[in-house]
Amino acid sequence: MEVGPVLVQRVLMPGSGRESWTLLGDDGEVVEPAERYLAYLAAIERSPNTVRAYAVSLKLWFEFLQAAGTRWDEAGVEDVARFVAWLRAPATNVVVLADGSGARRPATVNRYLAGVFGFYDHHARTGLQVAAELVSWRRISRGSYKPFLHHVTKGRPIPVRPVKLPVPQRAPRTLEPAQIVAILAACEHLRDRFLLSLLAEAGMRVGQALGLRHCDFVSRRREVHIVPRAGNANGARAKMRSAAVVPVSVPLVRLYSEYMHAEYGDTDSDYVFVNLFAGRAGAAMTYPTVHQMIGRIAARTGISFTAHMLRHSHATDMVRRGVPVEVVARLLTHRSSTTTSQTYVHLDAADIREALRRAGVWQEEAR
Repeated sequence: MEVGPVLVQRVLMPGSGRESWTLLGDDGEVVEPAERYLAYLAAIERSPNTVRAYAVSLKLWFEFLQAAGTRWDEAGVEDVARFVAWLRAPATNVVVLADGSGARRPATVNRYLAGVFGFYDHHARTGLQVAAELVSWRRISRGSYKPFLHHVTKGRPIPVRPVKLPVPQRAPRTLEPAQIVAILAACEHLRDRFLLSLLAEAGMRVGQALGLRHCDFVSRRREVHIVPRAGNANGARAKMRSAAVVPVSVPLVRLYSEYMHAEYGDTDSDYVFVNLFAGRAGAAMTYPTVHQMIGRIAARTGISFTAHMLRHSHATDMVRRGVPVEVVARLLTHRSSTTTSQTYVHLDAADIREALRRAGVWQEEAR
C-alpha cells in the first residue's frame, strides 16, 4: 500500500463521542494501517492530545516513506535512521552534521519515533511479521543484580526502541518569586488571580485546575481533590489515573471565597473556572481562554511566561528548600519520584553549597 501526502483529521468516536484523530490520504480515504493503531489508542482511552501527537508522527512517517519509495510494511531500521536524518534536516537538500543543529530538537524527534515504534509494536503484536524487525529485544540480565520490576519480566526479553537520539538534560524554565508576585498583581479579575495562584502554590497542571468542581475544593480542610474525569465539557484532562489530594494555604482558601462571592455569584455551574467576562457565560473555561489571558498579562507585565512555568517554579522551589523528592512527587501527582528527580533536580553550585551548609558539612561563611 502506497500513501501520498496525508492529513491529520479530528474525529469523534461513535457511541462515546470522545475526541480522537486519524489520517486521511490524498484521495480522502482513511490510511488504514494508521487508523487501526490510532483507533486502538482511543479505545484504551489514551489522551486525545497523545493520539493527535502520534497521528502527527505517523503523518510524517508515511510522507517520508512516500518520498523514499518504501512501503510501510517493508520498512526497516535503516529506514528509521534515514527518517531521523530527514526530520533533522533544515531542508530536503541539506545534510545535518553531527555537531550541527537540526530543524527539530532531539526530544522532538524522539517523540515522533515513539509514535512510529508504537505503531509497529502494535502491528507486530497483531501478527505483522515484518513489523517485529522494528522492535529490538533486550534480555534482562541473569546475574546477581536484579533490576527494578525484575519480578514482572522474570528475565524475559522486553521491547525497546532500536533508534533514539540522546537528549541533553535542561533545567525547566522557572520564575523568580518577585515575577510571580507581579503576575498575580496584574490579573484583572479574581478568577484569573485565583487560577494562577492555584497553579503557583499547588503546582497543579492547567488541565487539573480547569477540571475542578466545587466539591473538589474543600475549604474547611484546606485541600483540593484532583479527580481525573474523562468527560469534562472543556476537554480538560488531569493526566493521572487515580484521584489525589493536595493541601492549600489559608490565603488561597480566602481568595477562592472572595472569587465565589464577588464574581461567580449565582452562576449555575459545577465547574470552578467558568466564562464570566467573555464567551458563553457559565461555560467551563477552556485551554485557549487561559492561554489568551496569560498573553494579556505577559504583555502587561513584560514577563514572558506559561502556565506550566508556575508549576515548574513551585516544584523547583520545593526541591531547593530541601523538601524530599518523594513528597514533591506526591504534590505534583507524579506516578514516580524518578520523573520528579529527572525533571527538577538540577542543582547549580549555589544549591550544592546551601545543601552542604544545611547538613553541617560547611560552616557559615564569615561575613
